[in-house]
Amino acid sequence: MYTLHIANKNYSSWSLRPWLVLHVLGIPFDEKVHPFPESNTWDSYRTFSPSGKVPCLEDGNIRVWDSLAIVEYLAEQHDHIWPSDKPARAWARSAAAEMHSGFQALRNTCGMSCGLRIELEEISPALQKDIARIDELWTQGIQKFGGPFLAGAAFSAVDAFFAPVVFRAQTYHLHLSDNANKYLKTILALPSMQAWYDAALAEPWREPAHEKETLDAGKLIADLRT
Repeated sequence: MYTLHIANKNYSSWSLRPWLVLHVLGIPFDEKVHPFPESNTWDSYRTFSPSGKVPCLEDGNIRVWDSLAIVEYLAEQHDHIWPSDKPARAWARSAAAEMHSGFQALRNTCGMSCGLRIELEEISPALQKDIARIDELWTQGIQKFGGPFLAGAAFSAVDAFFAPVVFRAQTYHLHLSDNANKYLKTILALPSMQAWYDAALAEPWREPAHEKETLDAGKLIADLRT
């Protein structure tokens, strides 16, 4: 059975992606949570992850790190992780790779914190550009492949790669088009997303750097964590 090493569910957007693929598709795995407040995090993470970062997947004596590498490894072992339709699969891989490597303004300004609600003080041109591109991608995927998921009727890896953005849009009340908001609600309603969200709210850990990053973005409206 796989073992997936992740960090705090409230903060760790990278961990969410492979976790969601495994959970939604019913692929058995053991979950090991390593909270960010651990002392000497990089050194302690190096005991299970070659990069000293999460997520990291163990499959026997094989270790796979980085969310995109993990998803591609899983796709070699399991069906339905990427769409079976060739054009949809090509689009999904391109969109997921764009998310994996881009949207720096969104990442820097709107750190993932599932349990907080923040009113942004300002939206910079760079952040607005990222939000507009997210909206464009979501709308394009739904219109091109029929929805309700980005690459068609079934959940696939591309939805997992945008799942952290869905939580960010909820936290920071990002303004999206009707089509994009419909997709956002579809993803939030997934039982696996609800399970992650509930666990995130119940976590006892608070990591100062992540807390500061979120609060620096704007005005705190609510903290829904236990």
